[in-house]
Amino acid sequence: MKIPADLKHKPVIVSEDYDKIDGRKSGDTDAMGLSLGLAQWNDRGNVDISAKIWRHTGEKWSRQSEELPFHRVLDLAIMIGRAKLFFQERYHMNEKDYPGYPHLDRIGLQGGAMNFSICTDNDKLEDDIKLFDDCLHKDDEILSERMQVLGGILKELGMVR
Repeated sequence: MKIPADLKHKPVIVSEDYDKIDGRKSGDTDAMGLSLGLAQWNDRGNVDISAKIWRHTGEKWSRQSEELPFHRVLDLAIMIGRAKLFFQERYHMNEKDYPGYPHLDRIGLQGGAMNFSICTDNDKLEDDIKLFDDCLHKDDEILSERMQVLGGILKELGMVR
């Protein structure tokens, strides 16, 4: 399905037919495409680029399509990687073994930091941690393949050795 180019987000690079590779939802998703382009929130003289997930209801393009600035896409990738590490280590450790539990990590960015913590306000935390862990395991092949591709690209860019 062709991604519309006549809306506020102006696609520059597109990945159409994303529905065929959308993880476990492949073949049964409304996410029809991804695009990198000019952000819909641009003002004259202030242009940003963004990534967008294009959703289609079967009849029309959905208002639930999501547009994300590149740095947020990368922040999400960082969070996914960190969560994957936490759950891998979790098999060998008890939560009490984490010195700052529920705080998991602090990654320096832009002179500040992105903090990662377990959400202790969640009243179903133990159940939800197990469900999250189960999903990570179920989707491990899908996630690992993408992370390996990302790692290879980062290596090509000279950002990892």
